Amino acid sequence: MMKQNMRQWIADVIRRKEVTALPVMTHPGIEMNGNTVRQAVSDGRVHYEAVQTLTNRYPTVAAATIMDLTTEAEAFGAEIVFSDEAVPAVVGHCLSNADDIDKLVVPSLSQGRIPAYLKANLLAARSITDRPVFAGCIGPYSLAGRLYDMSELMVLIYENPDAAHQLLSKCTMFIKKYCQALRQTGVGGVMMAEPAAGLLSDSDCKTFSSDYVRYIVDEVQSDDFLVILHNCGNTGHCTKAMVCTGAAAYHFGNKCQMEEVIRDIPPTALAMGNIDPVSVFKDGTPALMRQTVFDLLDKMRDYPNFVLSSGCDTPPHTPSANVDAFFEALDDFNRQ
Repeated sequence: MMKQNMRQWIADVIRRKEVTALPVMTHPGIEMNGNTVRQAVSDGRVHYEAVQTLTNRYPTVAAATIMDLTTEAEAFGAEIVFSDEAVPAVVGHCLSNADDIDKLVVPSLSQGRIPAYLKANLLAARSITDRPVFAGCIGPYSLAGRLYDMSELMVLIYENPDAAHQLLSKCTMFIKKYCQALRQTGVGGVMMAEPAAGLLSDSDCKTFSSDYVRYIVDEVQSDDFLVILHNCGNTGHCTKAMVCTGAAAYHFGNKCQMEEVIRDIPPTALAMGNIDPVSVFKDGTPALMRQTVFDLLDKMRDYPNFVLSSGCDTPPHTPSANVDAFFEALDDFNRQ
């Protein structure tokens, strides 16, 4: 399988006259195929087929697999609750103190649903050849919070920073190993979801998230494999910490002003965002979607490195009419 030069792909996206789009969405494809969330997050082929269905229907600049923030935590031993209608969720936490962190073993890639996700990405990379495929993974701070409890982790980083760094190091080692395996499937990169880091100040975000993300980026990012850093918890206060990671692209949530955060992004990196996935994609109307897309695109006219996207993963039961309106509005804007 010939791998695409992804750095050239970024340059080509920036050079295009038209604005491109990469909404983070898999659930519409799952539902179009008549499958449940539980099936898609457990069966690599069902997962891949949802991605393929959306790729066939929409002119996205790339394809993206499911953003699931429980997969890596499950591999570490966290208890996960599954549902046919909702995304998986971590129940409780499997670590309670520094001794638990010390005993924590970095798992193998055969644990939990990791093999199913590797299968989905392998199938997608083999089948979708007209655009890059981006895998998904969690970020180190967000993973640590799912293992230790998010509130307790914030206490830990101030009361026992050495223990916090030990936990983050173990999370980072696993995510690096997972990204290396994802790269071997042939995908063009990974969207790393680090929303919990948005709860931190810019300096703490750098110390307890970005420095670890930077290590992963340095280890896995290459000409044929990019890292997109997603942080929908960022309101604009920790964009500089995000950029310290050296990721090739940055994905923002709807809590920030896209026209402001993009000023901190290098012009050679992509900045993606940030239509509200709930109030506009899921609960809005096609008319609201069209107006919201036009308003955002108008603000972003001066930034050729901007890629239109959702602010986060679009949830289950997002109406296809709203997704259609998203792309129709983009097409109308580009024709102007």
